[in-house]
Amino acid sequence: MAWNEPGGNKPRDPWGGGGGGGGDQRPPDLDEALKNLKDRINNLFGGKSGGGGGGKKSSGGFPGGLLAVVLVILAVGYVLMGFYVVDQSQRAVVLRFGEFNRMVDPGLNWRAPIIEQTMKVDVGQNRSYELSEEMLTEDTNIVAVTLEVQYKVLDPQAYLLRVGAPEAILEHATSSALRHVVGSSTMDGVLKDRREDIRLEVRERLQDYLDRYNTGLVINQVVLDKTAAPEAVRDAFDDVAKAKEDEDRFKKEAEAYYNSVIPQARGEGARIEAEAEAYKARVVAEAEGDAARFNDLVAEYRKAPEVTRQRLYLDSITEVLSKSSKVLADIPNGDSLMYLPLDQMLKGRTGKSGSQSGSGASAGGASDPGSAGADDGGSGRQTPRSLYQSNRTEIR
Repeated sequence: MAWNEPGGNKPRDPWGGGGGGGGDQRPPDLDEALKNLKDRINNLFGGKSGGGGGGKKSSGGFPGGLLAVVLVILAVGYVLMGFYVVDQSQRAVVLRFGEFNRMVDPGLNWRAPIIEQTMKVDVGQNRSYELSEEMLTEDTNIVAVTLEVQYKVLDPQAYLLRVGAPEAILEHATSSALRHVVGSSTMDGVLKDRREDIRLEVRERLQDYLDRYNTGLVINQVVLDKTAAPEAVRDAFDDVAKAKEDEDRFKKEAEAYYNSVIPQARGEGARIEAEAEAYKARVVAEAEGDAARFNDLVAEYRKAPEVTRQRLYLDSITEVLSKSSKVLADIPNGDSLMYLPLDQMLKGRTGKSGSQSGSGASAGGASDPGSAGADDGGSGRQTPRSLYQSNRTEIR
């Protein structure tokens, strides 16, 4: 029957409390309520609870339901602990029980905690190492060299697992490669002439060393920052370098002067040669003309010797006296020669007297029967005889 039905000797309420009569409604006891809630939870997970109001305790043993909840919670936590993120510039290496298992790309990934271990490497970072040392060259000189190596991680597995200290190997390999190349070069080559060749040789040799040791590193660039003589003798080497620079400058200036003078001299030589060829052609032509004229003159002389002789005499006198402004006239039946200062007379004459003198000279030249033969080949120059006739007319 229900606990609140009428009748019965010992009615009970839901909280296990007893009362004298059916109408006794007391508030429940808090300890009794907690005990009842514990019993209900034990019954839910398979435990055994005590009887009604007698207050009997449940039997011993770990509850199976609670263990299942704990296992579920642990499993969820284990799964959540295995998630991790790899950045875009990184690569991850997963080890299972300390042995390489796989490579992981960027993104959200999962590993088995405790069993697997993850190691991340930044493969997009540009790293650098600088080396500055004094080294011995091939010609037994000491030079100070400063070199910078720029590199990246190419193979994360080799970088993390194959060698113990990749950066230390890089440092030793850089020093070895640089010493080998500098030791095979002269001091002038290291300081000035072969800087670019030395840089390329060091890069090639250094990359070969790193590949041989399987470091997983790749060389991006090798920069030969500075090459100089040791501090103790740097001033003397600077003087030598300046002297060599002056030598190179003088050579270039000499070559520039050579390039400017030689073409000019060749052009001058070509001009002189052309002038010589022209002179040769002119002299030959004149000689041929004189020879032809002489042949014609010989033929005329054979025909009229006196006339030809007189013509030659007058031509010679005309050619000689045409170069002088003074004239000596031989007056017939005179005691001496007459000196005619033609230069002074020409300066003192006016324009009118000059025109009269010219007309008189023309008349005198036309009246003289020998004037036609005294003209210098039609050149317009007056013969001594025509000058004498014109000046005599002017004096009269």
